[in-house]
Amino acid sequence: MLGNVTNSILHNTLFIKYGLLGLFFNGMFSSFIPIPTEATISALLLGGVNPINVFLVLTIGSIIGGYIAYYIGYNGRLLKKLRKTPEKYQQKSIGMMAKYGWVTIIFFSPWLPIVGDVVSIVAGTKKYNIVKYTIAMTTGKTVKAVAIVFLGFYFIHWLVSVLR
Repeated sequence: MLGNVTNSILHNTLFIKYGLLGLFFNGMFSSFIPIPTEATISALLLGGVNPINVFLVLTIGSIIGGYIAYYIGYNGRLLKKLRKTPEKYQQKSIGMMAKYGWVTIIFFSPWLPIVGDVVSIVAGTKKYNIVKYTIAMTTGKTVKAVAIVFLGFYFIHWLVSVLR
């Protein structure tokens, strides 16, 4: 059964067709739209793509996406046009940032589903200091990329060896 799941991810033409470029856009859009990158990363690693390349592309795409999300929030007119995020998630993000501090939340936001996607937009809306935002967001996205890609790489190879 697990072999079938692995096989279907590896042979899904969407992942194979777009490869690292698809991962770049997946990483970029996942910074402000809840689209998981894990399936794309798994397919690329199972397909034999170098984990360093996967890490670099994911990190760069995610960081660019973080800046886009910040800009969406910073530019209030653009946010009103794109406003599809439920108000409750925005309020949760603001509350968490007030309680735990902006830097902490921006650093951990890549790990929080849906609420984490809104954090960068809220940081832009609140005109959070771009230097502090850059440091926290870049560090958080890099740490997450390291964990997902390299731990995923070892886990996938372990899983493949067990299934053989």
